[in-house]
Amino acid sequence: MSPPTLATAIDLTDMDMFAVREPYEVYDELRARSPIWRHPETATHDEPFWLVTSHDLITKAHRMGPVLSHQTGPGRNGTGGIILPDVEMGPGIMMVMTDPPDHTRYRKLVSRGFTPRMVRKLEHWLRARSHLIIDALDGRTEGDFVVDLASELPLMVIAEIVGVPQEDRHKLFEWTNSAIGRFDPEFQDHDDPHSPLNGPMDAFNMTIYAQQLTEEKRRCPGDDLMTKLTQAEVTMADGTVTELSDLEISVFFTLLVIAGNETTRNAITHGLLAFQEFPDQWELLRRHPELMPSAIDEILRYGSPVRYFRRTAAEDLELGGAHIAAGEKVALWYLAANRDPEVFADPHRFDITRTPNPHVAFGAGGAHHCLGANLAKLELEIFFEALINRLPEIEVIGPPERLRDLLVHGIKHLPVRYGPVANAEAA
Repeated sequence: MSPPTLATAIDLTDMDMFAVREPYEVYDELRARSPIWRHPETATHDEPFWLVTSHDLITKAHRMGPVLSHQTGPGRNGTGGIILPDVEMGPGIMMVMTDPPDHTRYRKLVSRGFTPRMVRKLEHWLRARSHLIIDALDGRTEGDFVVDLASELPLMVIAEIVGVPQEDRHKLFEWTNSAIGRFDPEFQDHDDPHSPLNGPMDAFNMTIYAQQLTEEKRRCPGDDLMTKLTQAEVTMADGTVTELSDLEISVFFTLLVIAGNETTRNAITHGLLAFQEFPDQWELLRRHPELMPSAIDEILRYGSPVRYFRRTAAEDLELGGAHIAAGEKVALWYLAANRDPEVFADPHRFDITRTPNPHVAFGAGGAHHCLGANLAKLELEIFFEALINRLPEIEVIGPPERLRDLLVHGIKHLPVRYGPVANAEAA
């Protein structure tokens, strides 16, 4: 397969590019000419990798299971970046960085908290909190949508589920920003942007907090995931039964907090941007609120909050006519798959009536399908319901500030004019 001319001039490991725009035209040409393409090494990544951009091939890759592994081999972390430095194997590879059967064992520890039945029990609570968030605008006419609105409901929800006091939720916001923004100047030490304390120090603070919370849950158990983790037992492959260590619980805490608030926050923000780009769809949703479920799927397709995940070939294999050698990296580019014209008619149009909508914003099936998908969709439904009823004239008044990162399709700030706030009872 010959690489597209345009692709040879593009470096998809360039964080500075993603801090400015999303290069959908590059994805389109790659997908059309070479849907699986061997991206050359770059100035920042000294190893080539396979880039998969078509919906069909990403779906096939998800069905291949551990042959395309989430963990690579001794000392390698398989998911968090295209190329990552060596790390110690251990509890840090739980959940997103393990393959079945270990992944399945760890996933079962928290999966009951995210079943459709458990999620629906939160519906009234979510609706009440959405109105409280809007009430807190307290007459302001302008602000930062990300900080004022989009971040708040996911923070409240994950704090409630995990067992963090609500008054501590903004600590989670700060730590999450530091974790996902470790390559972004805004979240770095401005005196020394290359300091090893950028990111790791906040990760350390988060670990200390998790350990203190673990001790508290052992003294005073509650109906939350942290309590369940302190009481959990895991049956290992050799049949032995073990409890989670404090470090393993801390790693679970970090994963749940980051995944539980950052992705939903960005989906909400990308949703508002999409409605501003296609105002006819905002008016359509206001007139037909019954379209909310399909609107949420379209938000997730159009502005997928996770750009890609990386796998590693556990053995020699073939995908889409490409021969991938054992040990080679494979990046599954979800944003490209979600604009695939073979699957989505007029893919660059935001259409809340689109159905079916087999987007891969939560992955493309298999063991690693997003655990919190049901919760995220409910949060989005309830929050946009509150927006269209109580802030129908909300308006974006400036360009979004994008996160400088490869993995996360993030928006840091979005200036908005709120307009009049409708009374909650009237809404």
